[in-house]
Amino acid sequence: MSSRYSNLERPGLNVGALRTALCMPGGPFARLEITPRTGSTNTDLVQHAEREAAGWPDLSVLGTELQTAGRGRLDRDWEAPERSSLFVSVLLRPFNRSGRPVPTTAYSWFSLLAALALAESVEERTEIAPQLKWPNDVTVDGRKLAGVLAQFVPGTGAEPPAVVVGVGLNVSLTEDELPVPTATSLLLEYAGTTDRNILLRAFLRTFADRYRSFCDVDGDADAAWADGQSLRLRVSTRMATLGQDVRAELPGGRSLTGRALTLDPRGALIIRDDDGERHTVSAGDVVHLRPQD
Repeated sequence: MSSRYSNLERPGLNVGALRTALCMPGGPFARLEITPRTGSTNTDLVQHAEREAAGWPDLSVLGTELQTAGRGRLDRDWEAPERSSLFVSVLLRPFNRSGRPVPTTAYSWFSLLAALALAESVEERTEIAPQLKWPNDVTVDGRKLAGVLAQFVPGTGAEPPAVVVGVGLNVSLTEDELPVPTATSLLLEYAGTTDRNILLRAFLRTFADRYRSFCDVDGDADAAWADGQSLRLRVSTRMATLGQDVRAELPGGRSLTGRALTLDPRGALIIRDDDGERHTVSAGDVVHLRPQD
């Protein structure tokens, strides 16, 4: 499993087929572009959204075959081999079906929503059952399979801000290609498929469905969807962090240790320390979150 794959064994994304499946009339997505290479799909999509708002509406997608601005252990530069991973970003301009903007207080849930959709779609297509690690990782038995990053895009005039949510999924990375020894890939987990076209299609469809359900309850993480489950319940059920003894490393060299209890209504983590005091930690407050030794 540690031998390297050539690009010929890592097929490219089929843009035409993806657009037909996802962007044709009746499809959930407004636009889908795939570039041969870039530094960061998130950075590029934020810039497109700021400069060409009309051309990049809600649920526009930008992916790449090679992302060159990845980071590995100790913040070292790391670049996944071409076509070995899924790097894709989605632009969100959240409104409900009545045309009312979703409150910006709900935006903190979008990275968790994307992580949930990725875990669900991977399980559906590969029979691997990934879990979530707060605040934005997808894991398999504690090994990192994917990461999620959300970035705000300031609104113009009276328009509310938008959000770009980016996902990086390790698909066919071999052991010697992993950014850190604690990472993994679908290949190394013996997934039922490593076809990135299948995986991307499944993720985007699942994401669009979960996103629409969340917007239609006005971004209320405790409101039930059509199946009776809320977003907070869905995320909490799949989150391995909850119930663990954790160490949260905070800015300024401070740290907090205790039991991860639950998520608050905005997706922040509630930790009970050894004295029984509860602390609410948001994703922006944490440098690292690790299981306690």
